Amino acid sequence: MISLDEHDLKILRLLQRDATLPVAEVAAKVGLSTTPCWRRIQKLEEAGIIRRRVALLDRSALNAAVTVFVAVRTSQHNAQWLAKFAKAVVDFPEVVDCYRMSGEIDYLLRLVLPDIAAYDAFYKRLIARVDLSDVTSMFAMEEIKSTTELPLSFVDAHR
Repeated sequence: MISLDEHDLKILRLLQRDATLPVAEVAAKVGLSTTPCWRRIQKLEEAGIIRRRVALLDRSALNAAVTVFVAVRTSQHNAQWLAKFAKAVVDFPEVVDCYRMSGEIDYLLRLVLPDIAAYDAFYKRLIARVDLSDVTSMFAMEEIKSTTELPLSFVDAHR
């Protein structure tokens, strides 16, 4: 892990909001000249802090406005089952997040789909590939907050 200072955190805040900003604009906003700012961005990329730069798409415009959370329980807690489940999840493009959980739920998936029929088709494909003990689906009624921006207030900036 590399040491981050206030300039690095400012750069990260800006790029999280808009990764298309020209380096000169980022540099001006953080109080650096262009070349040192570019070097810092490269250092953040090389260190894996900036994993990649992406475009955030409008789900409604792309017919994927329905969000479904799927809670999965299994009675099989072994490496073979996990590998099979992980492979299935990775193969389904509608699964945008998958977490192994503590507590009563073993795995939590977040899907984006056009409608309930598409969810039903997903469900049938999933259970055909992996044995599951219980599946509970929850359809989001309203999106109140959704962001890709990570909070940077937890980083201990070295000044």
